Amino acid sequence: MQQKRQPELVEGNLPVFVFPTELIFYADDQSKHKQVLTLYNPYEFALKFKVLCTTPNKYVVVDAAGAVKPQCCVDIVIRHRDVRSCHYGVIDKFRLQVSEQSQRKALGRKEVIATLLPSAKEQQKEEEEERIKEHLTESICTYSNRSVSSGPSLLTVFLGVVCIAALMLPTLGDMESLVPLYLHLSVNQKLVAAYILGC
Repeated sequence: MQQKRQPELVEGNLPVFVFPTELIFYADDQSKHKQVLTLYNPYEFALKFKVLCTTPNKYVVVDAAGAVKPQCCVDIVIRHRDVRSCHYGVIDKFRLQVSEQSQRKALGRKEVIATLLPSAKEQQKEEEEERIKEHLTESICTYSNRSVSSGPSLLTVFLGVVCIAALMLPTLGDMESLVPLYLHLSVNQKLVAAYILGC
């Protein structure tokens, strides 16, 4: 009986499962100065993790390093400690590096972006305005598509009337007609009008 060997894991190729992938802090809401990142381990082996940041002086990461048991998850608490207006809109990055517990090399990494915004209310207002714009755009597109496809265009109707009139005119050679001779059409002209009308 052959023992099943675990495939060799290549450095940096292991998918890392983190939620959320974006952190938004609001300066006017004290409860939003703290966010939670959840790191999932769907694998059959334990992982160790490390959280790195592009601006560590702005954040406090509770348990910046640790371990995750197989098929478990851990919550990583991140606090924004510098909520000044000069930091509004600045995008910072966190990197979660994971490795097998017995090894040093990083098997996978995932970046999470963090942004400080002035007000949750302003953000909600902007999101609501964006939703209204999208809804109006969809409505206009739907209406214009409906108006185009609701019936034949004016040109099509006009062309149909002209073809019907052409078919009703007398054919060349009819002498007993009250219609002037220049309005008499050839058989070929009538065939073209019938073909167009059929289309």
